[in-house]
Amino acid sequence: MANVLIIDDDDLMCATLSRLVQRCGHEAVSAMTMHDGQKQAVSRLFDVVFLDVHLPDGNGLDLLPRLEALSSAPEVIIITGFGEPNGAELAIKSGAWDYIEKSSSAKDISLALERALQYRHEKHAVRHKGTVAALKRQNIIGDSPKLQVCLDMIAQAAGSDVNVFINGETGTGKELFARAVHENSLRARGNFVVVDCTALPETLVESLLFGHEKGTFTGAEKARDGLVRQAHCGTLFLDEVGELPLTMQKAFLRVLQERRFRPLGGSREIESDFRLVAATNRNLDQMVKAGQFREDLLFRLRSYVIELPPLRERTEDFQELARFYADRFCDRYGLPPKGFSPDFINTLRSYPWPGNVREFVHTMERTLASARYEPTLFPKHLPTSIRIEVTRASVAQDHDFDIKLGNSSIHNLPKLHDYRDAVYHEAEKNYLHDLMTLANQNIPEACHLSGLSQSRLYALMKKHEVSRDK
Repeated sequence: MANVLIIDDDDLMCATLSRLVQRCGHEAVSAMTMHDGQKQAVSRLFDVVFLDVHLPDGNGLDLLPRLEALSSAPEVIIITGFGEPNGAELAIKSGAWDYIEKSSSAKDISLALERALQYRHEKHAVRHKGTVAALKRQNIIGDSPKLQVCLDMIAQAAGSDVNVFINGETGTGKELFARAVHENSLRARGNFVVVDCTALPETLVESLLFGHEKGTFTGAEKARDGLVRQAHCGTLFLDEVGELPLTMQKAFLRVLQERRFRPLGGSREIESDFRLVAATNRNLDQMVKAGQFREDLLFRLRSYVIELPPLRERTEDFQELARFYADRFCDRYGLPPKGFSPDFINTLRSYPWPGNVREFVHTMERTLASARYEPTLFPKHLPTSIRIEVTRASVAQDHDFDIKLGNSSIHNLPKLHDYRDAVYHEAEKNYLHDLMTLANQNIPEACHLSGLSQSRLYALMKKHEVSRDK
């Protein structure tokens, strides 16, 4: 018998799903808000969670990483009354088992539940086989839910030789993750060979990849192994594979299929038993449509995909990242240990970090150089450009808020109708915040104080995105 959690703000839907789950021989528990759903999920172990998207206190998709991070890591079936293709894509990318509409038949919902439970049972049955006891993750800092998903995928890839494709913005640490794939695999004792596709001169690319025999061209005074051969029994990492010259893509496709190639000037083929990891920050699907990348090669590369999150989506990791790099640079330059003021960390979290972790590392080095022997890091120590951008963003937010309430200059004075709606909207939202504070987050008490029905209160909270404080 499995334990199933249903998180939905519709009483009828909760009752219907509960009966369906019980008819399948499992136990069902219901919650009507994200807050209560998370409390239930933390309080006991669940195998499957039915999760609504539109909840009174937020978007159900925001709960996915928190459910994934639980020790039980339940399978999540997103269920919604609205057909949303983008939401479905986000749900699947975030790790949801399935995404179905409330109008689906009882048979379809039951089938999704049973398949999720079958998958979960089989996954647990083989978990002890081929898994990494302690993941090697050198210089991959943080434990945010989105980062943890990537680390779990590295652990899953460790026991096989499947091609790994790492996608992420510039500076997200694609080479670090590629090395982690290698170091946790059965090929860890072999070479980790990096091919920087952005630095391959088109006239020498074939020689660099496949090697050459002595005398093949001017300057070839002796035979030399190419990078592909050097990766024999190890891992070949194609960094920024989107930059691989189109003329070489067909030749490399054959190497991937056969694991054999002919060096320049060679009379016979030689083999290289390598594991391939490729990475890029470019949209290869668009490049395929533009005729700049071979579709058949892309299919080969994408056997197992790891999507790295940008740093701005890992706000939980900033404290740990700052501590790690502050200690590293203090040790390097012989400086005393540093403390952080709360507003220093808040400023780091408020900056969008277009250069991601790479930019963060350089920033911490400059910050330590600025602070020198001062014991505590403040925003003042950060580069001026970062402080200006954070301040400008804060001021712009306040300005937009003023315009919304009609507090801008006479030239931006809104229409009376818009002004009235904005003021009413803000007053209603503030009332709900004050009401929930006064009622100590207790819904029945809030209904008693306000004279609102529970359904009306939930509807207003949903409309204004007012959540119950944890």
